[in-house]
Amino acid sequence: MVMGLMMISLAVLLAGSGLCLLPGGPAGGNTSRTGVITGVAGAVPAIIAALVVLETGTAVSLRLPWPVPFGSFYVAVDPLSAFFILTISLVCALAAVYGTAYLDAYRAGKNLGPAWAFFNLLFASMLLVVISRNGLLFLVAWETMSLSSFFLVMFEHEKQEVRLAGWVYLVAAHAGQACLMFLFVFLGRQSGTLDFDAFTVPPGAAAAGVLFLLAVAGFGAKAGFLPLHVWLPDAHPAAPSHVSAVMSGVMIKTGIYGLVRIISLLGMPAQWWGWTLILVGAVSGVMGVLFALAQHDIKRLLAYHSVENIGIISLGLGLWLLGVSTGHPALAALGLMGGLLHVINHAVFKSLLFFGAGAVAHAAGTRNMDVMGGLAKRMPRTALAFGIGSAAICGLPPFNGFVSEFLIYLAAFGLITGAGVPGGPMAGGLIVLAALGLIGGLAAACFAKVFGIVFLGEPRTPQAAEAHEAPAAMRFSMITLAVLCIALGLAAPLAVRLVLPAAGQLLDSAQVSAVSLMAGGLLWKISWGGFAFIAVSGFLWGLRRRLLTGRVNTTGPTWDCGYAAPDSRMQYTASSFAWPVIDMFKWIIRPKLRVSVGQDFFPRRAGLSSHSSDPFRRNLFDPLFRAVSELARRTHVLQQGRNQLYVLYIAVTVLVLLLVKVK
Repeated sequence: MVMGLMMISLAVLLAGSGLCLLPGGPAGGNTSRTGVITGVAGAVPAIIAALVVLETGTAVSLRLPWPVPFGSFYVAVDPLSAFFILTISLVCALAAVYGTAYLDAYRAGKNLGPAWAFFNLLFASMLLVVISRNGLLFLVAWETMSLSSFFLVMFEHEKQEVRLAGWVYLVAAHAGQACLMFLFVFLGRQSGTLDFDAFTVPPGAAAAGVLFLLAVAGFGAKAGFLPLHVWLPDAHPAAPSHVSAVMSGVMIKTGIYGLVRIISLLGMPAQWWGWTLILVGAVSGVMGVLFALAQHDIKRLLAYHSVENIGIISLGLGLWLLGVSTGHPALAALGLMGGLLHVINHAVFKSLLFFGAGAVAHAAGTRNMDVMGGLAKRMPRTALAFGIGSAAICGLPPFNGFVSEFLIYLAAFGLITGAGVPGGPMAGGLIVLAALGLIGGLAAACFAKVFGIVFLGEPRTPQAAEAHEAPAAMRFSMITLAVLCIALGLAAPLAVRLVLPAAGQLLDSAQVSAVSLMAGGLLWKISWGGFAFIAVSGFLWGLRRRLLTGRVNTTGPTWDCGYAAPDSRMQYTASSFAWPVIDMFKWIIRPKLRVSVGQDFFPRRAGLSSHSSDPFRRNLFDPLFRAVSELARRTHVLQQGRNQLYVLYIAVTVLVLLLVKVK
């Protein structure tokens, strides 16, 4: 039944992808309906299949002949795959609904068929990635995922910045894929097959360590580990917002899935594997949120927060490996459960935030926060949903982001108090605590800036003043995810049950159950506290309404000390709001500050703006890209367009190969 549902899901999505490419004219109305119907119809059987496996804990598989050397159509759904299938399907279905209204603005000038075709193909390829059990099939699905998302990033290819973003993304994706090819070649050479269940690790700790590093580099490029994150800040703003939500919410999580899957195949981890993931997670988390603080483009800011949250997930996975390798299985279970739960929590609140960013950019006509303002009065439902997502991503109770971070905090505290001797695991716990605390504080400052500049105050442009609420389909997706942020937070012990089957597959299931019971007791207390807070707030709100009933109520300015006639020039901008924090970390961010103040006592105009470029992009990847471009320019002389010359190249190559063979 489970495998049948998965095959139905893949068939519906692939058929929908093909149908969207049928000639339908530039209006695209039928294409959008076909795209969203097949997207949702493909998600339903996949969600049912995932829930069945998570409930029963039983893995199912299917193996079909595939006439490709070293290849086989070998797929399986186990609890780890089911957890990711559930996350992917949920976000993709809501993104499809959101996309129907979001893409309406492009119907007059663009053929939407390719956009919907690649959307459904991206959805299908992500499902195939997490159920593949053959290396060649996995790489085919991985490449399909990369190419379909590349074409979605290039949706507005007529813009130069979009073409640059697509180029950077394509290079990063294939650099990561090259590492994965080496990884599977090494595993397959040792095993004589590319089927996952037949993989054997070469003898020696060094060989396993090399495979682990290849997995970190290959999957880390997709997940967005620093410094391999350079494609995210360009690709996410360039793509349509529902695609940004899918890429940030679930596509980068396929990198986390691949890393966990490969680690589970490599046997007993070495201690330095855990240290590696903890350090990568701490650097990614802290640097990601610092770069986010310095941004003015709302989608670019959210892209950097994806780097931050991937860092938090990596911290949880690092505690898992450190706990296993040092003999702390209970703390390993807490770290793993926290990391996996943050996968679905981040998928929910980050998709919500990208949907909200798309709605405000759609209404204000820009992604630049400095020229927005006052949108809460004009878009109240979007503002409420975005506010809930902002609180969730900051890890505030009673929202879902708090739950997963709380589990990671528990694991880190456990390592500090239970490690016995200073150093080693205790130092790992301290690093995780310090990183999580700093990330949480900076994230709160960043989203106070975003919500205040975008939704509060007065509009800074006529278009922001005339902004309107998002269409019903876009609101539906945002409200659904906002409700999930609250539900996963208030019902935290039940939410933890989602990750128990996957954690039990990777660790001792009895140990995981015992740990979940311990953590569940604490989480229930937090949940009851959240319910009590909501009940008291509701009671006070109702009491206020009752007391004011029948009275004459007037409205007026609450404070007019120089602010009776507010003007947008009196407000903070994104740059001025964030500058005190950026100034503390300018030795890392290296911002460029521009201040313009008149010489008069009462200047008519004054301004402050800051610009921060990514140092990894500026100092590491830009020189590399320039070197590759120069090499391509110099070797372009070989391409003359003459068939005789190409035949000569082939003959010379064959001759060289023969000489090498004879030697």
